[in-house]
Amino acid sequence: MTDPRGAGSSTKFEGVIGRDLSTSQAWYPPERTPGPDAPNVVVVILDDTGFAHLGCYGSDIDTKNVDALAAGGLRFNNFHTTALCSPTRAALLTGRNHHDVGMRFVSNVDAGFPNSRGALSTEAVTLAEVLRGQGYGTYALGKWHLANMADCGPTGPFDHWPVQRGFDRYYGFLGGATDQFAPELVSDNQVLAPRSEAGYHVSEDLVDQAIAMTGTHCSLAPERPFFCYLAFGATHSPHQAPTEFLEKYRGRYDEGWDVIRKRWFERQLSMGIVPAGTELAPRNPGVPAWEDVPEPHRRLFARMQESFAGFLDHTDVQIGRFIGHLRALEVLDNTIVIVLSDNGASQEGGHGGTVNELRFFNRIAEDIGETLDRLDDIGGPLTYSNYPKGWAQVGNTPLRFYKQNTYEGGIRDPFVIHWPNGIVDAGAIRTQYQHVVDVMPTLLECIGIDAPTAYRGVEQRPMAGISFTYALRSAAADEPTRRTAQYYEMLGHRAIWSDGWKAVTMHRQGQPFDDDEWALYHIDEDFSESHDLAAQHPEIVAGLVDLWWTEAERNGVLPLDDRSTELFALRRPGAADRVEYRFPPTLPHLERTAVPDVLNRSYRISTVIERTEQHQGGVIVALGSSLGGYVLYVHDGRLVYEYNHAGTVTRIESNVDIPTGSVEVEFGFQATDEHCGIGVLCIGDTVVGTTEFSTLPFRQSLYGLDVGRDLGLTVSNAYVGPNEFQGRLGDVTYHLGARRGVGSDAAAAELRSSMVEQ
Repeated sequence: MTDPRGAGSSTKFEGVIGRDLSTSQAWYPPERTPGPDAPNVVVVILDDTGFAHLGCYGSDIDTKNVDALAAGGLRFNNFHTTALCSPTRAALLTGRNHHDVGMRFVSNVDAGFPNSRGALSTEAVTLAEVLRGQGYGTYALGKWHLANMADCGPTGPFDHWPVQRGFDRYYGFLGGATDQFAPELVSDNQVLAPRSEAGYHVSEDLVDQAIAMTGTHCSLAPERPFFCYLAFGATHSPHQAPTEFLEKYRGRYDEGWDVIRKRWFERQLSMGIVPAGTELAPRNPGVPAWEDVPEPHRRLFARMQESFAGFLDHTDVQIGRFIGHLRALEVLDNTIVIVLSDNGASQEGGHGGTVNELRFFNRIAEDIGETLDRLDDIGGPLTYSNYPKGWAQVGNTPLRFYKQNTYEGGIRDPFVIHWPNGIVDAGAIRTQYQHVVDVMPTLLECIGIDAPTAYRGVEQRPMAGISFTYALRSAAADEPTRRTAQYYEMLGHRAIWSDGWKAVTMHRQGQPFDDDEWALYHIDEDFSESHDLAAQHPEIVAGLVDLWWTEAERNGVLPLDDRSTELFALRRPGAADRVEYRFPPTLPHLERTAVPDVLNRSYRISTVIERTEQHQGGVIVALGSSLGGYVLYVHDGRLVYEYNHAGTVTRIESNVDIPTGSVEVEFGFQATDEHCGIGVLCIGDTVVGTTEFSTLPFRQSLYGLDVGRDLGLTVSNAYVGPNEFQGRLGDVTYHLGARRGVGSDAAAAELRSSMVEQ
């Protein structure tokens, strides 16, 4: 018979079962354990942190705690990722290439092909699943971004949330980014109300939780090792930090990105993190010389870099707190601590930076004059800021290009490993070519366990990673890399590395892929890709391109797809086809990807409110924040709707007071053209306000939805959150019409007929 204590396995009972206890013999299945000397594992993954950003990789940013880990461990200067966050995390946690496990792009999108499901394939067991099966306690904190965002509401489905993919506990945010002062958080499988109290910062909260989880583990189960996956929001936008960290860097970057980049490069050379003879790559196209930047813009751009530096510094302090906790527990010596980034520094701030990244995602240019007016807000809770491309290139010194690109600036990233019991060549730099898929097989070899060939009845895809434990031993410091090739593809950009040579193409969106021009670099001798040798060696280019296609076929890369931000408008069939949502006032906060999709369509929002006094008001429904979104609320007896078009607010207020008692109220939007239409307020059957306005095309907001209150970051400045509704609020119902271009005229006519004409 199967023993239920086998933890889901088919462990056969090996005792004796007689008619009574006197003729029976108890038996206990063996405890799952990797052995008494198995190390703990801590993986700290930073976000959008470029090759040069850490102090131990050349910057002047104070990262003394990570630097100390590097001094007591190893730094790799030839470690590579996928150029984007979700794909790198997928490869890190599965040991497979990201296309092969369904994560071609970020997890926001299911593009309808096996390589782009926005969730990890069940044919790819995760590191957490393997370690938990061996008796490890497994804990995840921070950014997940490995579940399709359409599944990240309070009702799931939860199949690809952290607790379902191998982690015993989880505390963090499921999306790609969150506000650091007012994050949208999940605990295990439960959605939490957003935090926004004074003095709060999510990086501090994540480390507090990590300390509590691992501390409890070591107290109650010291015989079992643990795996802690600590994924900070830093240094992804928004770049936000406590005031003292922002002020610490005031004036530090006034000399501009050209001077700072050269200075960091010289530090890299002096510390040996880049080899002697490396050239500083030329300035990226579109990045002006600092001396050509107008003076007011220089002040703005320097302030944006200051906020980034303060953010990274603050994160390093939190890493130091956690390392101090491990030291106090006396487990640090036998803990493998890895610190890495998921891709290069981000170009998503554009040429002029941004204080509202919702504009970037909707392809809206930011007015630099307006941004200058908010200089003192940068880095604080009122902005969602990112720096310009010029500072991103500094973060990738001495490399070319950025996150999303398959040039080295997008894929060569810092990697620090610290393990006193397993590394004896402390402080050394390793130069072997490694890829993020190599991390999982390396950890499994260090622990002494194998990945299963089948998991929960599902045959597993082979690992693409190659263990680099050989590079952790001092005797093998100069041993050649055991990896012979690695392909790359991101948003149509492609590259292939093999035996020290690299072919790479920068794809232009909409251009036929066969028209892409391939550059060739001898990476072993040209660290920064400064010398294109394609014209001199066309035969090498041809061979590498052929190899790329072979690897693409083998790893499920096809079909090639060069769409980017417009992918966020894709919706899976099924739930996305719903045309009515009914939300009770008890609804928990909805993450922004789990809300009704009103983009580019007609729709209505209606409810019944009941008030006994005219002064009673409050929020009916709110989506987003002051950076973008909409809110329907009652204020001073009037019905009000506000639409925030990434900073430009349209306000409709009823021309009469709402009667007390039970009243139906409604906001309707009639789409009249692409991304614009007419908003109508109704009290009962009477139109009480109307106006025309434009709507956002691709992403509705950077923040989620609340019914009966506005938690965290408020949408409107006309009230103070949470501004709970003070009367009785009925269910809030959304009625959605068809999208523009898909029966849109009929849908508009239907909506118009259901609303009272003016």
